[in-house]
Amino acid sequence: MKFTSKPTTPKAPKIATVIGKGTEVNGDIKFIGGLHVDGKIHGNINADEDENTALTVSELGKVEGDIRVPNVILNGEVEGNVYASQRVELAPKANVHGTVYYRFLEMAMGAVVNGQLIRTEEDRIRMLGYDGKGEKKPGAPAAAPAASSPLGGAKPEPLAGPPKA
Repeated sequence: MKFTSKPTTPKAPKIATVIGKGTEVNGDIKFIGGLHVDGKIHGNINADEDENTALTVSELGKVEGDIRVPNVILNGEVEGNVYASQRVELAPKANVHGTVYYRFLEMAMGAVVNGQLIRTEEDRIRMLGYDGKGEKKPGAPAAAPAASSPLGGAKPEPLAGPPKA
């Protein structure tokens, strides 16, 4: 017997909410399902951790704030960080000024990220777990070393000199 598997592409959710061209929203937005943005949002966008929830920002859309949505499809501009616990698709006209945290990434030629791309294998993306007193909170991830590359891998340490005899 021969078993084969085909890669599956996640289905785009039905669009429940549209912010149209010429519309500006001042304030945070929380949603579930599908949100399509052709206008401007001045605030953070948050969604429940439903793996079918998605945000689409068209080439006409702009978001000034952080995005915390499981699936994000960008073809417009984002000034803020993007936290996607599942998938990020950066279309050819995407322009992100911030760090993109993702589990799966698809990036088209022409897309621009002025910041870092950080891959995570966890379903939920955790933030730094310090209480400000230099003590690590229980259950928080370990801090990344200061000399790490923008993509999360550690830089090789320089040689200290020839080996001692």
